[in-house]
Amino acid sequence: MNRYSYTDSEKEINIVLASQDEQLKSISMPDSRRTEERITSSEALLGSLGYDLPGSITNPKSGSIVKQTLQGSMPIPSWEEVLEDALQNGADGLELQDLFTEEELQENSEAIRLLNEEYNQIHRLDEIDMTIAAVAGLLSAAVDILLVGIPQKTSEGMKAAPLSDYVRRHIENALTPEQVKRLERAAKVPYDAPVNKGFTRTQVEGLCPGMHRLYSLGHDPLLGFVVGVSDILTGRMTTIDKDGRIVVQAIERYASNVETSVVKALIKQIAHLFSDLTTPAGLPVPCMALFNLMQFGSIGDEDAVIADVVQGMYWEGYDFAHFCSMSIPVAVSEIFVRFAYILRRLSEGVSLKGAAALSVNREKNPKLATMLFIAHTSAAAINAGKVYFKKNPLAINYPQWVAFARYSYQQFKWIVLEKPDMRDKYVRGIINDELSTVYDEIDEILGGFDREIAAA
Repeated sequence: MNRYSYTDSEKEINIVLASQDEQLKSISMPDSRRTEERITSSEALLGSLGYDLPGSITNPKSGSIVKQTLQGSMPIPSWEEVLEDALQNGADGLELQDLFTEEELQENSEAIRLLNEEYNQIHRLDEIDMTIAAVAGLLSAAVDILLVGIPQKTSEGMKAAPLSDYVRRHIENALTPEQVKRLERAAKVPYDAPVNKGFTRTQVEGLCPGMHRLYSLGHDPLLGFVVGVSDILTGRMTTIDKDGRIVVQAIERYASNVETSVVKALIKQIAHLFSDLTTPAGLPVPCMALFNLMQFGSIGDEDAVIADVVQGMYWEGYDFAHFCSMSIPVAVSEIFVRFAYILRRLSEGVSLKGAAALSVNREKNPKLATMLFIAHTSAAAINAGKVYFKKNPLAINYPQWVAFARYSYQQFKWIVLEKPDMRDKYVRGIINDELSTVYDEIDEILGGFDREIAAA
């Protein structure tokens, strides 16, 4: 069975090459050891008989004189004529591999295999790389378990581990009460209805002062910059309620809070988020409102759906302040891997500019993305164990799982789609470089012939 696949044009080229190779093999070269002597004696004989010899051309190989008359030029056949000649000579069906012996084909295959292995080696992690990635994952998990912890409501307010408490206090004290009041007055928005009665025409299930920010998409720290700005411009409130129903409605009570300028709406959106950020209820985790759509699952003794669990998490203090705390272990892992990667590259003699691990582009930093994938996979696995043993969804490190999902997608895409193409490009590049060297040598030899012919 044929192991190769060629296009129609490649098949034509293979037929011509195979045909001309057969023709070259059929040519028997005469013994030229005494050619020079015969040419010299013939010249002497012709000269003694009174013949005028034609112009001479120096043979670049031996330095002898080769006599020939250059009249006109040799006609060059078209490609169609060359192909037709090859087909008439019985080359139809011949392929490129027919030009080589079985031993040569095996040597070619081995050369390609070695080039592929050379490329794989560039991207393969060694023991030090694996150690760096694993240590980063363990360090990230340790920070999450020991310093971030799990939020819980106490008589003194929301508490967790030391790092999380520090971040929360810093956020809550970022603005003075007077500044918060000024922002609240200046940044009134249409989507801020705290209850249904007196505000909404269409019932939003679960809407209450302590939960309305989870249901209103305008309060989302990420989605709010699209949905919230749109609501400010249109005087509406866009919600996903407790039961996963999407409700978009105009809030007539807040009709005066509408803006007509996108810039003013954006400024008001930012100001409103800042005013809510420092309050006890805080803001939800980015995109947390979308989990209200997940009205499926059977979790815990009460067979709660995913939306119920997420709503309970927000109620218990799983908010944007805690999200900031959970992001620190993820940042620790990123920084550790990238800094260690830079040190390794510098130790290999790479310049500081070349060693900069800012991009995960695999052509610039072949191993970095894989190391980050392993680090975040390790941290996510440990976090999964933490959730399992704690039996508490508040133990989930949301930013860590986002990072894991991101690098998992990149790694899958790399292995399945990008790596084969980039490896093929790498191998072809080396082969083309070698061919270019051969072509340069041929051009140099032919150029020498032309110079000697011109000088003759």
